Amino acid sequence: QVQVVESGGGLVQAGGSLRLSCSTSGLTFADRAMGWFRQAPGNEREGLACITYSAIIRFYDKSLKGRFTISRDNANKTLYLQMNSLKPEDTAMYYCAAHSASLCDDWKRPTQYQYWGQGTQVTVSS
Repeated sequence: QVQVVESGGGLVQAGGSLRLSCSTSGLTFADRAMGWFRQAPGNEREGLACITYSAIIRFYDKSLKGRFTISRDNANKTLYLQMNSLKPEDTAMYYCAAHSASLCDDWKRPTQYQYWGQGTQVTVSS
């Protein structure tokens, strides 16, 4: 049984930082690209970042402008998202997803991901 569980969300003031974690089990974590998405009420789910199976290549949405960093620990089957300089517009539910392949093919398209977590809420106050 595959499990994908996000944690680390919460309430933070603008300018602050959060580190999201995504623990997985039951899947071949080290063979898969992994991604982070977010979805605010009334908006579509948007891709934020993707990291290839070996962590050699990382992709980011251009709008993040270097504020977020994706990383992974294959030994512990865990994905991370370090978020700095947070803004109120970063408020959303954040999701971790396991790609169906080892590289970040068409990484911003949610249908490319096979497994999803339930999400963790991030709220940034002004």
